Amino acid sequence: MNLTRTLSRLMMLPLLAALTLANTASVPQRYSLDASASNVSAKVPFFGLSSKTAMFPRMEGAVTIVPGAPEKAVIDVTFDATAIQAPDSVTLARLRGDKFFWVEKYPTIRFLGRSLKLSSATRGTVAGDLTARGVTRPATLNVTFTADPVAQAGKPVSFTGTTTIDRRDFGMKSYQLIVGNKVDITLKARMVPK
Repeated sequence: MNLTRTLSRLMMLPLLAALTLANTASVPQRYSLDASASNVSAKVPFFGLSSKTAMFPRMEGAVTIVPGAPEKAVIDVTFDATAIQAPDSVTLARLRGDKFFWVEKYPTIRFLGRSLKLSSATRGTVAGDLTARGVTRPATLNVTFTADPVAQAGKPVSFTGTTTIDRRDFGMKSYQLIVGNKVDITLKARMVPK
């Protein structure tokens, strides 16, 4: 009788191990953004001959990735529009004013990504919404991770996300003969496990 029970228990060990691994694999991996190693840049054509880049150095956010279910991923990043930096004082004043980001009225910009579609272990797209100047529009980030975030669970991982928007969609319609309408946005962020 004891031998039968012992054999039954031994036979159950591989099944229990497999179930444990399956449950661990589906546990959401939660990260917070390391603000000291993260920033956003916005590059826009200038006079059709060159470009100007504004920086948003202050942000906060969280990322959740569900192993085996990337479509459930959430990337929630808010950056401080009042901290915007520009290459010169005239550009900075304009960007902070009511013709562009109007930081006095709209002090933050937010990207909320609700689905991650991976094309490889370290590349994919995040579909979500971008909110600026009180206007929310769909936006898709093309993301590249420095390492597989699932395989690196419990360790810091960095990623770069890029997208292009039309500033007019967010009510920024001034200076169209000088400033281009398409804005290339790059988000660089370091994720730290919670």
